[in-house]
Amino acid sequence: MPELSAFDRALMTPSRPPRAAPSLSDLECCRNHPGHEGLAPAIEPDLPDGEVIDGRFVIREPVGRSDMATVYRAEDRAEGGRSVAIKVPLLRTESDPVLFGRFHREELIGVTLAHPNLLRFIPVSGEKSRPYIAMEYLDGCTLAYILHLTRPLPESDSLRITAVVCGALEYLHGRGYIHRDLKPSNIMICRDCTLRLMDYGLAEELKARRSFLDRLTPLFGTPEYMAPEQVRNVRNTERTDIYSLGVVLYQMLTGVLPFTAQDPWVAAQMRVTGDPGAPRAVNPRISAQAEEIVLHAMRRKPSERYPTMAAFHSEVDAPERVHVTGLSGRLKPPTFRLSLEGTPILTGVLIGLGVLLAGAAIVFLAIHGAGAHHAAAPGG
Repeated sequence: MPELSAFDRALMTPSRPPRAAPSLSDLECCRNHPGHEGLAPAIEPDLPDGEVIDGRFVIREPVGRSDMATVYRAEDRAEGGRSVAIKVPLLRTESDPVLFGRFHREELIGVTLAHPNLLRFIPVSGEKSRPYIAMEYLDGCTLAYILHLTRPLPESDSLRITAVVCGALEYLHGRGYIHRDLKPSNIMICRDCTLRLMDYGLAEELKARRSFLDRLTPLFGTPEYMAPEQVRNVRNTERTDIYSLGVVLYQMLTGVLPFTAQDPWVAAQMRVTGDPGAPRAVNPRISAQAEEIVLHAMRRKPSERYPTMAAFHSEVDAPERVHVTGLSGRLKPPTFRLSLEGTPILTGVLIGLGVLLAGAAIVFLAIHGAGAHHAAAPGG
């Protein structure tokens, strides 16, 4: 019997269907839902309406685009024509081993998850005619779109959304994964007043070890929401997700990002050397307890953050019980510092340049040494 692939083993792993997602109907952004957000311009031609994939999924219309893939609303013939989402990678994604690896990993992880606030993946057995991921269809818009229209959000809404995401991440961490790409555009607020956390393309196993070469590889993610250890490209843990979710909470409460610069990677470096500005200095209507929660989640050193997502969850669930320690009075402003430890990409570039220069020097000496030898030979 042939050995099963990791994906086939994932399909055979029994998992309970997720319970219904809790309603967020009391949130202002749900009571006044803005509807669908506009589509980004197409990078490659869309699949035509009516195209059938693997005799099962009938493509209807594009509903989302990114620089890696296009998401279509489709009808699932196996489920009586029920609407589903089909994520198809762009050709340039398929041709890039690293990007396509992210796409494939998202499906490998997604089909093993079953939580009401995590995007549900639809297992597709057998060989596919083309790369794609089948998922539940979500009728709504992203938190990023809501923040584009209304910012800041009410404190109660911000804490409630954070609490729901915390619950989803507790489950994800319990399954042995960290998300590593938390941001408002990966949080969907649906018309039925439920929430889904999406996109597991950068998810990583908690037990994964990082080698020296891993530190020299390009960074992936969204710089504005990265934790300091992600910027430095060192080991990520559950507390990496805690920091990133703290950034999202900061943005919901204040309407702005904690670190800003013309170059997003400069803004990313700022969190390595300093702390964000006090949230209440940006929005005085924020409670001292909410400010304490944000700053605790966004401590530069992972060891000083909440130890677990459950601990973070308990405080956003009951902010009135939070002990205010005065973190806002002990913040250190960022300083620009060029550090090889803090900029692993630069380290890799410098090492590469050093190797090239050393090789060129060896070739130069070899050629000129041989030329000098031949020039001296006749007079010998």
